[in-house]
Amino acid sequence: MGFVLLWNAKNVTNGRLNSVAQGGLSPHSPISLPRKIKMSLRKQTPSDFLKQIIGRPVVVKLNSGVDYRGVLACLDGYMNIALEQTEEYVNGQLKNKYGDAFIRGNNVLYISTQKRRM
Repeated sequence: MGFVLLWNAKNVTNGRLNSVAQGGLSPHSPISLPRKIKMSLRKQTPSDFLKQIIGRPVVVKLNSGVDYRGVLACLDGYMNIALEQTEEYVNGQLKNKYGDAFIRGNNVLYISTQKRRM
């Protein structure tokens, strides 16, 4: 499954991490952040995030607790979702596989990215 990066803005000052975030290094030592982290430090709206993940593997968790994992084909402003190569998981166990699945937005608890399938 993908990850969520939690970042405390107090740890960054003018592109430098403070000593707590650096593990004891001087707060004035310049650091080079990986591109992935630099991108995550920019402000991003939920809409921007959703546009970026179209075509990528996602996990869609429903209010009922059921997970659907597949490739995000498209979605709309109501959070209606179309998935391809969809798998349904109940209590963490694979229950069914679908080619395409359409999920009504009012049932969605969250969408998360997941690692690519092998």
